[in-house]
Amino acid sequence: MTMHRTIELIAPSGYPHDPEAVHRAIARLRAEGHRVEGVESTERRFQRFAGTDGQRAAELNRLADPGRDLPDIVLAVRGGYGAVRILHGLDYDGLQKRLAGEPIAFVGHSDFTAIQLALYARAGLKTFGGPMLVSDFGAPELNGFTMHHFWDALTKPEFTVKVKAPQVQHANVSGMLWGGNLAVLTSLIGTPYMPPVEGGILFVEDVNEQPFRVERMLYQLHLSGILARQQALVLGDFSGGKPFDYDNGYDLNAMVEQVRSVVGIPVFTGLPFGHIENMVTLPFGAQAQLSADAHGFELALSDYPHLG
Repeated sequence: MTMHRTIELIAPSGYPHDPEAVHRAIARLRAEGHRVEGVESTERRFQRFAGTDGQRAAELNRLADPGRDLPDIVLAVRGGYGAVRILHGLDYDGLQKRLAGEPIAFVGHSDFTAIQLALYARAGLKTFGGPMLVSDFGAPELNGFTMHHFWDALTKPEFTVKVKAPQVQHANVSGMLWGGNLAVLTSLIGTPYMPPVEGGILFVEDVNEQPFRVERMLYQLHLSGILARQQALVLGDFSGGKPFDYDNGYDLNAMVEQVRSVVGIPVFTGLPFGHIENMVTLPFGAQAQLSADAHGFELALSDYPHLG
């Protein structure tokens, strides 16, 4: 990473509850020579949200203004909850007209998945699942793995994610990469904000969800016909769901086995993506080639907006 970038902060969900992390993140980015705009988004509060629904929608809609210079990176401050409340208020036509084909990177994960799904479904815009301001750039210590993968994904026209976790299923498939947070994704089934992806490679993650809750959401994707239309399902990190005595041996592994037995497409595990320190950045809407065997899998990615 040699170039200095313009990074615009947006907060479509919750407000940051750790001002120190915010200051740390902004200071770090500025120290690297980047221009950070939209800092006011980190200071707004309305109930549990980073401002009213109108304020948070306007923050995204201003990117449709042809009179404004576009930033290089649009970075989500944090997740939480709240993005779904502004989906109906976004100017999809204006955003598509202004941003289609532009080298601009929208980046975030968790609740930001709702924005990513909606922008693709309604405006055809490709985005990135990746680190956020508070949790990642504002961490007590920057994570080298996460930062390397972030800048790699945003600046190269293609790259490959290699995962060494052994796989029980083998495959060599290609399709559009899409996905994100499982709870957010399933909450949009049946809405105009769920893109009707055919032949895709779907990646999902979640945090603090018991294995049975993860299974229930995967069943919802299965029973609604979405999984059958994909080439593969790739599972990221599902940490934080504490086991119950009642589970009686039913854990994440048992859940994955059960899902594999019903969905009819290959299911891969171990993708370093989610609410974790060592996280890859994934282009939502990119072309992906996935090859998997007993040693692990590789995800070769291309055809997404990159900063060069």
